[in-house]
Amino acid sequence: MTEAARPAAEPAAKAGWRHYFNRQMLICVSLGFSSGLPLFILYNLLSAWLKSEGVDLRAIGLFALVGFPYTWKFVWSPLMDRFHFPALGRRRGWMLVTQLGLLALVGSMGLYSPKTDLTTIVFLCGAVAFLSASQDIVIDAYRREMLTDQQQGSGTALFVNAYKLSTLVPGSLSLILSDIMSWHGVFVVTALFMLPGIATTLIIDEPKIYGNPPKNLREAVVLPFREFISRSGWSHALMILLFIFLYKLGDSMATALATPFYIDLGFTRTQIGLVAKNAGLWASLAGGILGAVWLEKTGVNRGLWIFGVLQALAILGFAILAKTGLNTWMLGAAIGMEAFAVGLGTAAFTAYIAATTDPRYTATQFALFTSLAAVPRTFFNAGTGYIVAQTGWFTFFLLCFALALPGMMLLPKIAPWNGKKW
Repeated sequence: MTEAARPAAEPAAKAGWRHYFNRQMLICVSLGFSSGLPLFILYNLLSAWLKSEGVDLRAIGLFALVGFPYTWKFVWSPLMDRFHFPALGRRRGWMLVTQLGLLALVGSMGLYSPKTDLTTIVFLCGAVAFLSASQDIVIDAYRREMLTDQQQGSGTALFVNAYKLSTLVPGSLSLILSDIMSWHGVFVVTALFMLPGIATTLIIDEPKIYGNPPKNLREAVVLPFREFISRSGWSHALMILLFIFLYKLGDSMATALATPFYIDLGFTRTQIGLVAKNAGLWASLAGGILGAVWLEKTGVNRGLWIFGVLQALAILGFAILAKTGLNTWMLGAAIGMEAFAVGLGTAAFTAYIAATTDPRYTATQFALFTSLAAVPRTFFNAGTGYIVAQTGWFTFFLLCFALALPGMMLLPKIAPWNGKKW
């Protein structure tokens, strides 16, 4: 990436807490929550809903395929780089459209029954996934363009942990509500948590455009890919793409069926919700604050190493829980460890992706990289129900731990310990 293409550097580092808690960081928190909520509705609340209605575990695993749009969002991302809305602008306009659509679709999901309307639910979930992936495209681009290079590490850490924190709504509050109200009411309440993101979109400013944005649709499609390949050559470009594919593979598979796993162990939905609220909340908050500070101190490269080890070890917490069984303390430890460690790993990983994009083609390149990272979550996770049926939960989590290692083995080439990425 050329220096001319980079956002201007921050004039001077802000001292103390103001460096981490300012307007830009608050925007990252709000948009992170809005970005994560639809995904966790699909992967947490949806699986609990289907499980409680008697849908087979293997069929629930196949529902991971509704995340197909996350793996192909780079196909329509050039449209979001090229076109804009006159009243709100390129980024804010696309954000508002996708957020309003998600509010409506999620709110209507509980009108259908998994026993009689499963096909309709599949299509509805696919539409939610499409709008959610589209929202991610524009929010990722907005964050990359809003933050300076110096803010990317800390801003991404706060964004990612707010993203993870949003799981407490479908993974905790909604589960508790499902024991005392109808599923339709649960989905309506859950959908209303999109309102803070909508309010943020309406009050923030459109980011400045650095460099020369695409002048037509052809440029929006061709130039981002040409720039990425020509930057370091084909071999290094392919190595970067392989790393992006592998780095989150293990923990993505390990959490794919987390809620059905807890239910299989004998925990009630209320127990799961209460433990997730307490253990997950404080661990996520700690991860968000420490992740912002650590990435600022260590840089993105070392963050990938340190946080990658922690997120791999977090998988073993689920393996231990599979052995201990119905143990509330161990459930809290496993959820807390996952919320803390995986949040940190995702923060460093997302900051690395931001560092790899050219701000002139932010939406398209960011979408390409995150689409590749979503492949394991969509296609590999679809088979997790079948793997568990064959191996049992304990062996499954050991397999997920092993799958976390190949991505780490690429770090000496991708992000050397003594190299500097911001």
